[in-house]
Amino acid sequence: MANLKSQIKRNRQNNRRRLRNRDYRGSARSAVNQARMSIDTNAPDSKEVLMHAIRTLDKAAERGAIHPNNASRRKSRLMRHLAVVNAQPALAIMEPASSSVVMSEAEVESEGTPKKKGSAKKDSPAKKQAAKKPVVKKAAKK
Repeated sequence: MANLKSQIKRNRQNNRRRLRNRDYRGSARSAVNQARMSIDTNAPDSKEVLMHAIRTLDKAAERGAIHPNNASRRKSRLMRHLAVVNAQPALAIMEPASSSVVMSEAEVESEGTPKKKGSAKKDSPAKKQAAKKPVVKKAAKK
């Protein structure tokens, strides 16, 4: 328990701010989750829900409940998720993620044998190794 009057007041302020920040963080987290669900289900209002999530993240960052870089990172992830979902055809979204890909025999033969680890570095023409310079020994001072 604090003995100083200033520390007692500081504790009251910290408690009020903690509760306020918790509300902003919680609403931002809920908005992000709703936006992700809306994007995943291809809801017609997904862009509106996404914009609401961006507004709540900006507000939380403006109030100091979360760091501005944290808000920016979350917004970026949401926008990237929307772009990925919009880029995929509708049938690809409905397929389960754990389905295995079956290759035909022609594809297996065209694959060839797997290369050893690090062999790509030797084969790549883009990397040129500089000619080694001869080592010159310096005369030792006596």
